[in-house]
Amino acid sequence: MSTTHTNDWHWPNFSETLCGTMNDRERLGLPDHYVQGRLDADIANAFQSLYGLPKPSLVEKISDSSFTLAERIACGNLLALLGDPRIQIRNPTMVHIAGGDVQIGLPKDQVGDVMQRFDGLGLNRIWIDKECPQHAVHLAPYKLAIYPVTNAEYQAFLLDTGYADIPTSWDFRRYPLERANHPVYTVTPQAADTYAAWLATRTGRAFRLPTEAEWEWAAMGPCSHEFPWGAKFDADLCNTAESGLFNSTPVGVFVGGESPFGLADMAGNVEEYVSDPYQAYPEGAFVKDHLVDIHGAYRVARGGSFARFRDLARTKRRHGHNPKSPTYAMGFRLAESI
Repeated sequence: MSTTHTNDWHWPNFSETLCGTMNDRERLGLPDHYVQGRLDADIANAFQSLYGLPKPSLVEKISDSSFTLAERIACGNLLALLGDPRIQIRNPTMVHIAGGDVQIGLPKDQVGDVMQRFDGLGLNRIWIDKECPQHAVHLAPYKLAIYPVTNAEYQAFLLDTGYADIPTSWDFRRYPLERANHPVYTVTPQAADTYAAWLATRTGRAFRLPTEAEWEWAAMGPCSHEFPWGAKFDADLCNTAESGLFNSTPVGVFVGGESPFGLADMAGNVEEYVSDPYQAYPEGAFVKDHLVDIHGAYRVARGGSFARFRDLARTKRRHGHNPKSPTYAMGFRLAESI
């Protein structure tokens, strides 16, 4: 399936200086007037044609690459309303990762190449410098959730605990049933930690957030893929701004975009907090960028989102939450110690 876009949307090309003067719609290449989403009509048509199918059929189709992206999204949205059997709140699907001695980070001599290949996105070189140097890390065996934590799972946590951190993406503080199986986003890193601790207590299992190294290894695999599926960016394999959707999608609908370990949505949909605060890599330089200016110490996030461009979908990219922009969709994924 090839990617097409409306005539009113284009991939923006801007310098870092120009980026600082743009509003969020301009940064995303959107006009001031309303335009219909790229797949809105196709999703609506697919919704009508798929309505009435039993849940097992919808689950089967959502992971079938012979169906279009619009059809898979429609299947997911129907499952959100019906109850998605893929989402098991007390027993999330986890993937075992063997660990071992792995290489994390970017060789310093590749920074220029990254800047050249992603020219036009307003990148500051120091953002890529944060990925350096490449270094060895020993990982104990661990598990990582196949999907990021969803709205349905987060609602169960809120109801059980009375925790006060309600996502700001829940309009009027109401649970979005129609997005039950979409990743929860606009949560704080403290809320993500608290959720993991709650589930660990309720299940007796060692749930937590992944470390940066665990997340990166799970996303890139032994071939050190730049994107979870390989070396070349493909807007049909992840929900980033290039897809033209500008909204979250049901987990697992971007078939073919999985990491080498079979993990879904690691390059888009929502950004994912890890357990580590930002610090320089061993023998690397501490980068004092705008996030340090805003936060001082801040929690690292990984992966892209539906409101960010392809540079953040790189498996090595280290970033975080910018509270000055409403286009940051911050979520999280569970790890489990073995």
